[in-house]
Amino acid sequence: MNRKGPIIIIEDDWDDQDILKEIFESLSYPNEVMFFNDGEEALKYLTKAKEDPFIIFSDINMPKLNGMELREQIQENEELRVKSIPFLFFSTTSEQKYIVDAYSKSVQGFFIKPNSYKEIKETIMIIMEYWSKCVAPNYVK
Repeated sequence: MNRKGPIIIIEDDWDDQDILKEIFESLSYPNEVMFFNDGEEALKYLTKAKEDPFIIFSDINMPKLNGMELREQIQENEELRVKSIPFLFFSTTSEQKYIVDAYSKSVQGFFIKPNSYKEIKETIMIIMEYWSKCVAPNYVK
């Protein structure tokens, strides 16, 4: 895990992207925040990136390559899998089958997007605080 690496957000809803962009700017984390509109676009970046990301926030329901399919692709790619990049679902989907499926694919968290700006910001802060203190097999200071 590279704590200084970019924060990857995979979200196809422009309004949600704007809210998350505003929240991350207000929290002033030193990491670059990168947005991708679908899993296919994110996977292309992840397989070619020179710097390992710090964390991945992914929606589930997206065009082209959805969040579950993206997670499968990451797990099947040896180079990406061993990077131990925290992969979290941040979605409005709350169906139990998606949650079970997500954890069967070894996601590190599943968060249902709160309804209010304040709650979204608090959730992001908690997630970032946790992962900034957590270590992984390939921990980089």
